[in-house]
Amino acid sequence: MKKMVVNTLASIPLLAMSFFLAFASDPSPLQDFCVAVNDTKTTVFVNGKVCKDPKVATPNDFFFSGLRVPGNTSNKVGSMVTPANVAQIPGLNTLGISLARVDYAPYGLNPPHTHPRATEILTVLEGTLYVGFVTSNPDNRLISKVLYKGDVFVFPEGLIHFQLNVGKTKAVAIAALSSQNPGVITIANAVFGSKPAISADVLTKAFQVDKKVVDYLQSQF
Repeated sequence: MKKMVVNTLASIPLLAMSFFLAFASDPSPLQDFCVAVNDTKTTVFVNGKVCKDPKVATPNDFFFSGLRVPGNTSNKVGSMVTPANVAQIPGLNTLGISLARVDYAPYGLNPPHTHPRATEILTVLEGTLYVGFVTSNPDNRLISKVLYKGDVFVFPEGLIHFQLNVGKTKAVAIAALSSQNPGVITIANAVFGSKPAISADVLTKAFQVDKKVVDYLQSQF
């Protein structure tokens, strides 16, 4: 009996941690809105970011015109993401949602990446995209599909995903994300472009390639 009690008590912290992780997400709003502000002299509430007094909120706190402008795709990967999250729209603070516009040159790629804090739902506005995500270990199964104008595809939170314009003309998509600040980790940039650089010993063993290959890849980032 004593052993059973001890084992039960020992499991309480683990159960508590599991409960906490199960409910980890953007916090629920504690007021109508909480416009993010950097000036701490005019703030009254805290929920996610420091917030301005709601009595002095303006329409511009909830407005962003940047998604009407096509992104510049003249880069190595041929794509450009224009975010509309709490950094661009202070009024999104505590509301748990954001958008992004993605422009693709012909054969342009939005490289494999993850959003550590959000599920993404992508809608194609123009063009044809080959999209997909990879499931977690040990299966690492690729789930992919070709999308056309008006099609919608979901990328689960935290999973590596990508989009490739497989058409001869430009493509445009709008992504909605379940966080005011979803974050993004582009896999190649993080692995080969970290500062300071990850040791070549680590990367040669991880990718099972020669050090010259690792040196070359790191030089690209």
